[in-house]
This record gives sequence, C-alpha cells and structure tokens, in this order.
Amino acid sequence: MTVLVVNAGSSSLKVAVFDDALCEVMAGRVTEIGSMGARVEAGPLVGVRPVADHAAALALILEAMEEAGIAVSGLTAAAHRVVHGGATLVAPCRVTEAVVAEVEACVPLAPLHNPANLTAIRALGALVPALPQYASFDTAFHATNPEVARRYALPPEAEALGLRRYGFHGISYASIVRKVQEKGSDRLPQRLLAFHLGNGASACAILNGQSVATTMGYSPLDGLTMGTRAGSIDGNAVLRLAEVHGVAGAVRILNRESGLLGLGGASDMRSLQRAGTVEARFAVAHFCYWAVRHAGSLIAAMGGLDAVAFTGGIGENDRTVRGEILRGLRWAGVEFDEAANAGGAAVLHQTGARVAIWTVPAEEERQIAMEAMAVRAGEA
Repeated sequence: MTVLVVNAGSSSLKVAVFDDALCEVMAGRVTEIGSMGARVEAGPLVGVRPVADHAAALALILEAMEEAGIAVSGLTAAAHRVVHGGATLVAPCRVTEAVVAEVEACVPLAPLHNPANLTAIRALGALVPALPQYASFDTAFHATNPEVARRYALPPEAEALGLRRYGFHGISYASIVRKVQEKGSDRLPQRLLAFHLGNGASACAILNGQSVATTMGYSPLDGLTMGTRAGSIDGNAVLRLAEVHGVAGAVRILNRESGLLGLGGASDMRSLQRAGTVEARFAVAHFCYWAVRHAGSLIAAMGGLDAVAFTGGIGENDRTVRGEILRGLRWAGVEFDEAANAGGAAVLHQTGARVAIWTVPAEEERQIAMEAMAVRAGEA
C-alpha cells in the first residue's frame, strides 16, 4: 500500500508519500498558489513558477512523483487532512459524495480551511478518478469531550448555528497518544497533558487515551496565546473591536495581528528571543503564563496529572518555553531534568519521577496515512 497524504491550505499544498511500512518516501510542498511566483519544492522539482490553483499544484506534485520513480498508477489511496468535521464526521473515513457534502456544510465553521481541503479533494478526484480518497478530521479526536465541556452557555437557537466547542489539532494529539504508546511503557499514562505549541498553539487533557478537554473551541482562535491569534478573550472585547473596526477588521486583528505579533512585534518565537526587547520578553512570558494557566484547567478536568508531552515547532525545539511551562507546573508534581531539557532530549523526567515528561516529534502526516490504511483494511 502506497498512500499520498495531502494537506491543503488556502494558498499552499503539502504532501507526503508513505509506503506500506509507513516510511516516508517523498515529501513536497507548493506555496503561494495563485501567484506567478509560487514556490515548488517536490522531489526533483524545485523552483519558482506560476501555479494557478490547487489543481495545477497537485498536477505538479504528481509529475514530481513520477520523476522520482513513484508511479501515480501504483498509489493505493490518497488521504486528506480536513480541518473541520463538525458534529457528524468524528472518525477517519472514505471520501464519498455524502462526506464531501458534510465537509461543505462545515465551511461556515472553518471558512479559511475547509474550502481549501475540498478543493484538493475535488482536484485530485479529477486528476486520478480511480484513486480512493480518505479523510482525517482535526476536530474528530475531541468528539469524546463530555457534553458539559462542548456546550457554551447559550440558548438552543444560538447553538443551532453550530456555536459549540469543537477543538482542533486532533490529528496531532492522536499521534501523540500513538507515539507515547510506542515508547514501550507498560501502559498509556491515565492522565496525559499534551501541548501542541507552534504558530497555532493548543493544549489537551487526555484521559485514558481520549480527549476530555481542550483549549481551542468553536474556532482555532480560542485558548493559548499564539503566533498571530489572540487566544482567549472576553466576548464583549470582540464586540468592541467589531464596533470600532467593523467585523472584517475585528477578524483581521484577532487572527492576523494579535498573539506574539501583537505583543512583541514578531510571530516567531525565535525572533522574539533574539530581539530581547522589553516587548519581546513580555510576549514570551505571556505565552508561557497562559499555557500554564490553561494547563491548570485541563489537569482539573482529568482529576490529576501523570504525564506531560510537548510537540510542534516550539514544543519540540524551544527549551526556554518548555522550561518555563514545566516550572509553572511544579504545583502539580512536575519535576524535570534541566540538563535533558537544555539538550532537547526526548525524555525530560528523571527515573522514578511521579510525572513523566516527553518531547514527541510531530507526525501528523504519518498519522493520517495510518488512519487511511486502517479504514481501507476495514473495507476489505
């Protein structure tokens, strides 16, 4: 089985090809789709060229695969990351017309993401009509949250608009659960606090392998301080922004101009730490403070803490941020090895520690490939 994994953004396309042993045999990306200067990095195809749309980007990817010796005709399946599955698409599945309709119905819930996901599904279907396609949903992992965690305190007519907590980064959290189990420990920790820290950031309470609470809500805007997103903010503050700047202006400010960028002048954690200004230091402190504060809520949802896991660009690579968050969790029994953290080790706790701590490499593409393989195997 050879699986092509597709992750489509509004102006980008990332792919990875996995063989039946789940080894990645090729990866590629096309960015700035729709421009005359799209950047192509896919196997032997590297450079800048016009790429009109996602269909053209996928055609280039398939061309690169052939040049790299990976026959498109030999693909067994394609698997897509879909950001929002709503209340009904809560498990990986084969893409059918009914599934496409459900994903399309979720466009109002994820207007920046689901249209791009749909474009990739349709474009690949046109390019390789016989290739079975599968989908994994970023919201699905959190479908196990209890109803009391998912409902906002809104009247029924408001909830009927789809206004409830869905949670995101679910594919990443499913991958963390799998990777922790693969570490060879006797069992998965009962109460696992997981951090996905990158430009988009969230945390999740994982009880007996299932999500019971997470920081993102109706949209990926809620929760932790992020690269350009504000994170948690009072609804009346949002209304005030909309009053002054209009709805479109409020959307821009909250999603594109806030977070680390709004506080410190840069959305990249490394840039902030290099800058060393008062504003930059405050932005980093804000990021860590709110990660710890939200973590307290998640630990309460699990009734305690047995393990902590970090993934994502910041979670895996930023020892300063990890250290600050872990120090902030000492009240919960967290003790970590400072030298291991400074060295970027995979295991950050000492032997005999009450709370285990790991850094877990992000493997979302491999997780998507595994889920597609599992669904396909069940069809046989």
